[in-house]
Amino acid sequence: MSAPPADGDAATRAEIRERVIAAGTSFYWAMRLLPAERRDAMFAVYAYCRVIDDIADSDDPGAAKLAALAAWRSEVAALFAGRPTQPLARVLAAAARDYRLRQEDFLALIDGMEMDARAPICAPSLQELDLYCDRVASAVGRLSVRIFGDDSPAADRVAFALGRALQLTNILRDLSEDAARGRLYLPRELLDRYGIAAGTPERVLAHPALGAVCDALADIAEAHFRDAAAAMGQCSRRAMRPAAVMGAVYHASLVRLRRRGWTRLDEPVSLSRPAKIWLALRHGVL
Repeated sequence: MSAPPADGDAATRAEIRERVIAAGTSFYWAMRLLPAERRDAMFAVYAYCRVIDDIADSDDPGAAKLAALAAWRSEVAALFAGRPTQPLARVLAAAARDYRLRQEDFLALIDGMEMDARAPICAPSLQELDLYCDRVASAVGRLSVRIFGDDSPAADRVAFALGRALQLTNILRDLSEDAARGRLYLPRELLDRYGIAAGTPERVLAHPALGAVCDALADIAEAHFRDAAAAMGQCSRRAMRPAAVMGAVYHASLVRLRRRGWTRLDEPVSLSRPAKIWLALRHGVL
């Protein structure tokens, strides 16, 4: 393990911890199952994801977004070379050293955000969507399972499947929000299958066959949830507790999305705090 953190790094860890708690994210309930040092490492990875995602989602011109992402690409190289300059990167450097995190997984998230930053993604191919999900979600999963305590091939299979399941659930949850940014992550092959011509995101979301497309994408997410559960069965049960909780929370959200249907996209779907606590207890403790 690393040496005790310097005062500055301890302050950064505390600030990150407070931000995650304040955000009220489902992520927090899963990460509470971890010992303090591993939990702080996961919070730092979460903070890194938020920073990179906020760059891609900003109103800045595309060139400015790409420049900011390039700066973080250089910072990732610096942290793996032992010369981080940003407070967050110093905390990430300790996590990378302690849990054998891989540089390519940090960079994959930047690759994914660059896909968003270059131009709004609109009706990608299934292959492009799968690559996007791998970069922005499964790569984070590959970092996460190592911090959880399992770096086996089965753990990477959990990251592969669960990352895709979670990201597809997010896509189905955020259809209206993404459309407002000019984005549409519903794959072209499914739109073609159900007779929806390519057009603006708003036109696609207003099409009467939208529900069939969303249900088909939800079926793909369900298959990934099942694959993730099967892979978890080949891993350390203790290490996979946070992943099991995340899977349970997101799957419950997917079920609620399907129950709500696809004609009231502005009607939010979320789990209550007691529901999240119950799922954390059921899948993380019991």
